[in-house]
Amino acid sequence: MALKHRVVENIRLHGDEAQHEQTDSWSNRDLIPLPPSRRTWGWFHFFGFWAISSLNISNWQTPNTFLTRGLSVGQSMMIIVLGRLLIAMFSTLIAWCGLEWHIGFTVQNRYTWGMRASYIPLLQRILLNFIWNAVQCWNGGRLVAVCVTAIWPSFARIRNTLPASMPTTTYEFIGFVIFWFLSTPFLWIRPEKFKLPFQVISIYCGLGMLCWMIWALARAKGVGLLWDTEENIPAASGWNSSWLIMSGINQMLGGIAAGITNGSDFSRYAQGPKHYVAGTISSALVTGTMVSFVGLVTASACQKIYGQVYWNPPDLLMVMMDNGNGSSKSRAGVFFLSAGFALTGMFENICGNAVAGGIDLAGLFPRYIDIRRGAMITFVAAWVVQPWQLINRATTFIAVLSSFSVFLAPIIGLMACDYYILRKRKVRLSHLYRTEDSCYYFWHGLNWRAIPAWLCGWAPTVGGLVVNVRGDFNPPRALVQLYYMAFFIGFFTSATIFLILNKLFPVHDMDQYDDIDVYGTFTEAEARKLGVIRLDDSPGMAIDESVESVTVNDRRKEKF
Repeated sequence: MALKHRVVENIRLHGDEAQHEQTDSWSNRDLIPLPPSRRTWGWFHFFGFWAISSLNISNWQTPNTFLTRGLSVGQSMMIIVLGRLLIAMFSTLIAWCGLEWHIGFTVQNRYTWGMRASYIPLLQRILLNFIWNAVQCWNGGRLVAVCVTAIWPSFARIRNTLPASMPTTTYEFIGFVIFWFLSTPFLWIRPEKFKLPFQVISIYCGLGMLCWMIWALARAKGVGLLWDTEENIPAASGWNSSWLIMSGINQMLGGIAAGITNGSDFSRYAQGPKHYVAGTISSALVTGTMVSFVGLVTASACQKIYGQVYWNPPDLLMVMMDNGNGSSKSRAGVFFLSAGFALTGMFENICGNAVAGGIDLAGLFPRYIDIRRGAMITFVAAWVVQPWQLINRATTFIAVLSSFSVFLAPIIGLMACDYYILRKRKVRLSHLYRTEDSCYYFWHGLNWRAIPAWLCGWAPTVGGLVVNVRGDFNPPRALVQLYYMAFFIGFFTSATIFLILNKLFPVHDMDQYDDIDVYGTFTEAEARKLGVIRLDDSPGMAIDESVESVTVNDRRKEKF
C-alpha cells in the first residue's frame, strides 16, 4: 500500500496554491480561470492560429468541392467568402466567454449542462480529437514522404514490405512515422509560448503558396480553362444552384464546427478582446479566402502545364518533380513547398487536436492529466486509431466524421443561448469547481433541460446524414434539404428549445456571479468593469475564506 501511495503521489499533479492552482477532482492549473500573467496572446497569435488552420491542403482544395457539383468559379468563391465570414462570426460568439471570464470549453459547459452532464459534450470532443489527430498525422505523413523523395528520389520506388492485410504501402507508412516523431517534441510547448511557431510557419507557408501560384502562372503563361468554369449542374443532380450554395455554406461551417465549439480554450489566452477580434477576423476571413483562391489559380494554371487538373498538393508536387526523376531545381522547389505544407499541418494538428485534446482530457481527470499529458495521450492514440485503415478503407466512416457538425451545432446553440440570453454574460466562477452547494450542480449534476434541447437540435437532420453517408440513389428530398441546412437548424432549434424550457422551468438567479475575484483572474480594469472586488484589494483574506464569503449577487449589475 505504501508503494502504491508513492506511485499515485508521483503521478499526481501539484499546482502552486499561492497562485490558486489547486488540484482536485474538478480543477488543476490548466482548468482554472487564467490569471493575467498567463494571458500572453496578442493579435498576431490569433492571426497565426487561424492562418495555420487555413494554410492547409483541405482549404486549398475547397473550390474543387463546389466545382465538381456543377457550380461556377464565381459561385464557389462566393460560398467560400460567406462561409469564412460566418466562421469568424460564430467563432467570436462562442469564444467571448473565454475573453471575459478566462475559462475554456471544458469548464464553460459546466454551467450549461451541469457539473457531471458536462462530460457529454466533453466526450464527443475527445473522440473527435483522437480520430482527427490520427487522420491529420497520416495526411502530414504523405507530405513528409514527398519531402524525402525530393532529397532521395529512389524513395518513391521503395519496395512495399507490408503485408497485404494493411491497406497502405511502406512509402506512406514511413512518412507517417517520421511526421509523428517530428511532431512529438512540440507537444511540450505550452500554448502561452506559441508565438514564434505561429510567426515562422504562417509566413513560410503563406509565401510558399504565393510563390507556387506565381511560378505556375509564369510557366503556363496565364490561367487554364478551369478558371473559366461556368455553372453546369448535371440534369441528374435534382438540385438548383441555390440549394447547392446553401449546402456549401453548411459544409464550410460544419468542417470547422469542432474548432468553433472549443474556441474559448484559446481565446482565454488573449491579452484582451481586441486582440482576438483583430487576429481572428483578419486571418479567418482574409487568409482563409486567399488560400482557396491561390489553390484554384494554381490548379488552373497547372492544368495548362500538365494537361490535367491536380487538386491534391502531394500529387501535384510529385508530378512537378516527375516522381523524383526531375532536375535538382525542381526537387528543391518541391521540398520547400511540401515542407511548408507539412509544418502547417503539424502545428494545425498540435493546436486543434493534440492541445485541445489535452485540455479536454484534463477535464476528465484533473488530478492526473494536464495539457501536456493529455496532448501526449491524444498523440499516442493515433497508433490505436490506425489512420491507414480509416483513410484507405473506411471512406464512409470519414464521411460521418466530416458531418459530425450535425451533433456539434446544437451544442453551440446551447452555449450561445445560455451565456448571452439566460445568464446575461455572467458566470459564478467559484461554483464551477465544486459540487457542494454549487448553483451549477442542478439535479444530481445534470441540467435536464440541456438534454432534450440537444436531442431536438440534431433529430431533424440526422436522417439526411444517414442517407448521404450511405449514398442512397434516390433519398427523400426533405431529408436532404434539412441536412443541407444542418448547422443552422441545429444551432437555432436547440437554442430556442433550451430557452423555452428555461422559461417554463426556470432556474433562479442564473445571472449571479462572485462579488470577489476568488482566483486572482482579473486585471484592475476588468474587475472594475465587472463590479468585482480583487483579492489584492482585500488584504488578509485567505482563499478559503473568500470562497465561503461569496454571496449571491442580487443587484443584477448591468455593467456588461
